[in-house]
Amino acid sequence: MVDSQFFDESREQSQIKARIVQKYFWAWAKVIIPTVKRHDNRILYMDLFAGPGRYDDGTLSTPLLVLQKAIDDADMRSMLVTHFNDKNADSAGKLKAAIRALPGINKLKQKPIVSNELVGEEIEKKLAGLRLVPTFFFVDPWGYKGLSLGLISSVLQNWGSDCVFFFNYNRVNMGLNNDAVRQHMDALFGQERAEDLRTELVGLSPGDRERLIVEEISASLKEKGAAYVLPFTFKNESGRRTSHHLIFATKAFRGYEIMKEIMAKESSEHHQGVASFEYSQASERFPILFELARPLDDLAEMLLTDFAGELATMDDIYLRHCVGRPYIRSNYKRALAGLEERRKITVDPPAADRPKRKGEVTFADSVRVTFPRRRKK
Repeated sequence: MVDSQFFDESREQSQIKARIVQKYFWAWAKVIIPTVKRHDNRILYMDLFAGPGRYDDGTLSTPLLVLQKAIDDADMRSMLVTHFNDKNADSAGKLKAAIRALPGINKLKQKPIVSNELVGEEIEKKLAGLRLVPTFFFVDPWGYKGLSLGLISSVLQNWGSDCVFFFNYNRVNMGLNNDAVRQHMDALFGQERAEDLRTELVGLSPGDRERLIVEEISASLKEKGAAYVLPFTFKNESGRRTSHHLIFATKAFRGYEIMKEIMAKESSEHHQGVASFEYSQASERFPILFELARPLDDLAEMLLTDFAGELATMDDIYLRHCVGRPYIRSNYKRALAGLEERRKITVDPPAADRPKRKGEVTFADSVRVTFPRRRKK
């Protein structure tokens, strides 16, 4: 069911979501384009739940933001193929009109495609049978109908293709034990995993319930070929409960790294410079004592344990350790610099021989770190 009020105004959360998608699409395109130029010379942006293109307050939604950005770039103008869909005929019609009205839209070599179809098994089978050019796939249903593992994997199977999808946690949480929507839940998690999940959720606290559901959807995606999965959480207005997640799936570490940096910057809270990977309006209205949580200290201690007795470069430490953790490259540099200052590690070259930037000693990727062996208790 679509919330008729969803496009009435551009909510702050919707703007954050649109920014994350737009920033990643642009970064993804810049990485993919040099290779694509030597082959098919096309990249694809696909959104099967596109909406009307504008909120009622006039703000552009994701489809128009992507097209607007493409119009201003020579490579994108010649290479970008866009396919938008909405099952609502009125929304599809409004989107077509909004696209036609975009200044410079005729500069695009490939005219945007706007379709009006119900997303389900037929589209899933059609995509699974196609060999797509590198594709960025944005799946943003209001609820969960049409969202399935099969749909996502049908695109991810192609080289250079990544996916971001809207995961409506509240509705999924309620739907898992609702026989009326069992089919949709089975399509989302896989039938066997969904059955196990229904059993495992019994008696769990709200927090543990959410963690398990997100863990299971991530595991399902990895089984379908996504090597890296990264969720970003949106809280309700009070900041006490999760409303939904934006979940990113990719086969490439470079894509994971880029999206992690983007989501970190869009987080509403940072503790010791470590992002929360969530957005909550309450964080801005009611400031908290961030230093009560000290994740950078936790990282430093983890590194002393996980790399005990090893010699490794900063880059190697980061690559081996960052997946599945909330830390970005700059966090590792800060943690290692802190350990060096406290003489917990040996660094080559040492701080005295490294250049300074804005008054702070730099910690290049090539810097070598020697960790002491852990003493046996």
